[in-house]
Amino acid sequence: MTLNAKEIKAIFTNCKTIAVVGLSDNPARPSYNVALYLQQQGFRIIPVNPKLTEVLGEKCYANLREVPDKIDIVDCFRRSEEMLAIAHDAVAVGAKCLWMQIGVINDEAAKVAETAGLKVVLDKCTKIEYRRATI
Repeated sequence: MTLNAKEIKAIFTNCKTIAVVGLSDNPARPSYNVALYLQQQGFRIIPVNPKLTEVLGEKCYANLREVPDKIDIVDCFRRSEEMLAIAHDAVAVGAKCLWMQIGVINDEAAKVAETAGLKVVLDKCTKIEYRRATI
């Protein structure tokens, strides 16, 4: 289940569209800071938050299944107990990777995603890992 540095770097090399589940429009929130950074690095960010219509200049969707575009990485800023449903949605939309942010761990969700062929990252920050992979 644990990916090494080379495997994480490959995710960033091969994946360019990131759906950020739980993305906030508040610049003080970690989700906003991380998504802004990734957007500045050239990734396409797709906000997923049922309470918003737009974040970082991108249309916001209520859930993953509403996103009309191909999603590579599902980057999750949600509580661990919400991850199983998100994992099922990530599988349904054909994502390549389910990424759970720091503090987000759900082994059952990870198993659902892995069984469907998705790469899974638990308890790590996309911003930190991207910086680490590109140094």
